[in-house]
Amino acid sequence: MANRSVPRGPSTPRTTERSRGVAASSASAEGRSGTPRGAGTSIELVSTFVPIAGMTCRSCEQRIERNVRRIPNVVQASASAVQARVEIISEGPVPAAAVAEAVEAAGYSVGGTPWLTHDLRTWITAGVGLLAIVAIALVAEMTGLLGLASGIGDIREGGLVVALLLGLAAGVSTCMALTGGLVLALSAAYTASRPAVAGASVAARMRPHFVFHAGRIAGFALLGAVLGAIGSSVALPTPLVATLMIAVAIVMTILGTRLTGLSPRIAAWSPTLPAGFSRALGLTEGSVSAYSDLRALALGAATFFLPCGFTQAVQVYALSTGSPLYAGAIMAVFAIGTAPGLLALGGLPALVPARSRPMLLQLVGVVVLGFAMVNAMAGLRLVGVTPSIGGGGSAGAPAPVVTIENGVQTLRTFQLANGYMPADAALYAGMPTRWIVESLDPNSCAIFLQVPSLGLNVTLAKGENAIDLPPLEPGRLTYMCSMGMYVGQLTVVDAPSGASAGSAGG
Repeated sequence: MANRSVPRGPSTPRTTERSRGVAASSASAEGRSGTPRGAGTSIELVSTFVPIAGMTCRSCEQRIERNVRRIPNVVQASASAVQARVEIISEGPVPAAAVAEAVEAAGYSVGGTPWLTHDLRTWITAGVGLLAIVAIALVAEMTGLLGLASGIGDIREGGLVVALLLGLAAGVSTCMALTGGLVLALSAAYTASRPAVAGASVAARMRPHFVFHAGRIAGFALLGAVLGAIGSSVALPTPLVATLMIAVAIVMTILGTRLTGLSPRIAAWSPTLPAGFSRALGLTEGSVSAYSDLRALALGAATFFLPCGFTQAVQVYALSTGSPLYAGAIMAVFAIGTAPGLLALGGLPALVPARSRPMLLQLVGVVVLGFAMVNAMAGLRLVGVTPSIGGGGSAGAPAPVVTIENGVQTLRTFQLANGYMPADAALYAGMPTRWIVESLDPNSCAIFLQVPSLGLNVTLAKGENAIDLPPLEPGRLTYMCSMGMYVGQLTVVDAPSGASAGSAGG
C-alpha cells in the first residue's frame, strides 16, 4: 500500500473535478466525526494506492469501490482494472487488513496482477491451439480452400445464384479472419456471461449466432438497397480501411487474450462505454465484452462495412445495378450464404459439453489472436508501415521479363482468385511502364489492386487491364489487394546499356 498526504485547507485551490468530489465527501465526513470547522481548520486526507489482482471489467471496479467505501474514515475509492489498483482517499491511514478484507469480500485479492500467467497448463493449451492453426492453414493452402471462389462464375452474369455461392465461399475463406473472429468473440462472451446456458437447448445456446446473423442479413439487405439507390462508387479510402482493420485487430487481441488467459493484465484492457450509452444498449455491466441481443444485431449489421474482399466484390455489383430492390436482395443472399460457415465456426463454444468448455474457450482465444494478427499485418501493409518484402535494393531480385517498344516497357501479371501471378516481378528504372494485369477471377479481393506508394487504386475488370506507370527509381514497390491479404512486389532495377532501344528484357 502506497500512501501520500493530500493537505486540504481553506486556502487550498480546488483545480480538478476529483478535488471537488473529495472536498464534498470530506466535508460530509467532518460533520459526522464532529471535527470543528473553524476558519483555520485544515484536514489532511491520505491517498493510498493498493494493487488488486483479478479485475477485468467496469463491474469489477464498481464492486471493489462499493466495498472499500464501507471502511471507516474512507472518503472516496476509485478502482482501475487497466492499472490493476484502487486509490483510496481517507481521513487518515487505513489498516491494510481492513482493505484486504473488503477486497476479498468483493471476490478479488490484494496483490499485483502479472503481465503473463504462471499457469503452465494455459501455455500448453495455447501452444496446442497455435499448432492447430498452422495445420489448418497448411491444409487450406494444399487443398485450395482459400481459392474457393475460383470457377464460381461472374456475379454480373449469375446474379443471385453466384451471390449465394460467393457467400458460401466467404464463410470459410479469407473473410473469416474479419467476421469469424468477431463471431467467435461474441459466442465466447455469451457463453462466459451465462454459465447456466450449458444445460439449455441447442436453440438457446445458439441464440447469439441466430441474432447476429439476423442482424447481418437485415443490415446487408437494407444497406445493399442504399447502394442500389446511390448507383455510384463508394469505395472506402485506403487509410480508413486500414484503420478499420487495425481497430478490429486491437479488439480481437484484447478479447483473444482474455479468453486464453495468457496475460491477466491485458485481459483487463477491455474498453468500456459511458454509463448512459451502456444503459441504452442494455449493457448493465458497462463493458463492451458483455452480451446483449441488441449488440449482437448491431454487430451483425455493422459487418457490412468490414473490408472483406468478397463483400466488396458483391457491393460493387450491387452498386452497379441501380435498383434498390435487386441490390438489397443481392446483398441479403450473400449474407445468407456466409451463415453456414460462420455458424459452424462460432457455434463451437456454445455446443461443447460444459466440462470441456474452459479449454475450448482458450483454444478459441488463440484462433481469435491469430485472426487479429492477420488483420493487423494487413492493415499495416495498407498504410505502408511494414517494410517491403526482402528489403531494399535489387539483390536477389528476379530478372525483368518485359517487352520494350518505343521506349515503353510492358509487364504482364495475372490476377487469380488467390492473388497475383507472378507475385514478384521486376522492371527497368527510368522508363515508362505499361502494366497489363489480366483478371481471371472477378469475384476476388484481388480485383481491388493498390500500390500505396504511388497512390494507385484500380478496380480490375474481367480480362486485360492496362495500367500506366511513370518512370520509376530503382527500389521495390509493394502492391496488394484492398484488404492487404494478397501481396506482390515490383522490383525496379537499373536498365542495362541499350535496353531502351531493344525489343525485350531478360
